[in-house]
Amino acid sequence: MKKVAVITGGGGGIGRAVAIALSDDGWHVVVAGRTKASLDETVALFKTDGLAVACDVSAQTDVSDLFKQTVAKFGQVDMLFNNAGIAAPAVPIDELANDIWNQVVSINLTGAFLCAQAAFGQMRKQTNGGRIINNGSVSATTPRPFSAPYTCTKHAISGLTKCLSLDGRQFGISCSQIDLGNVTSKMGDQMALGVLQANGTTLAEPTIPVKPVCDAILYMLSVPKEANVLNMTVMANDMPFVGRG
Repeated sequence: MKKVAVITGGGGGIGRAVAIALSDDGWHVVVAGRTKASLDETVALFKTDGLAVACDVSAQTDVSDLFKQTVAKFGQVDMLFNNAGIAAPAVPIDELANDIWNQVVSINLTGAFLCAQAAFGQMRKQTNGGRIINNGSVSATTPRPFSAPYTCTKHAISGLTKCLSLDGRQFGISCSQIDLGNVTSKMGDQMALGVLQANGTTLAEPTIPVKPVCDAILYMLSVPKEANVLNMTVMANDMPFVGRG
């Protein structure tokens, strides 16, 4: 049976890796992001038919067009991976420009809401419902120093995940959250170069490859419709996360 996934932030990093893993598993995958050329590079690596859609997730018209194009080509949406996100410079909160705060919130939180809203609306029309997976980050529970914009949006994603999981029950729609820590990517690779710790020191932290993330998402999609993996953390085992800084 045809399975269709929409992945935001699909032009590289974790989004691209997950998109390829889903295609390898037989899914038709639609990747969304700001840069069409990088999205086309992702689709070129698929084993199945895919689609690249340039999309600013913080713009409702773009998000609406993304899902319209998906349904027009594939007829349905079985899964959304809400993956697009950005970070802000690590500076004290009183040195943070308000436009940076607004940009992070618009992409990480409003963007995730708009995509979930569009996916939810389509999944309600389908007899088989669907699954939404939000990329939460370990910052959804534990902040790094000087990370208020990113951390606040990721804490909010946890609330969105729970609301979607609750509100989707009667429509056969489930919602999960995957919290990632120090995964090799544009953002994760910075940790290996050295990052500020809670005690004021700078430490080069271990990272892990993206394959365990892909495996985790495939597992979350494999459970029976009556089951849901509400939350899962995939992290570098030796990173300074479980404990006191």
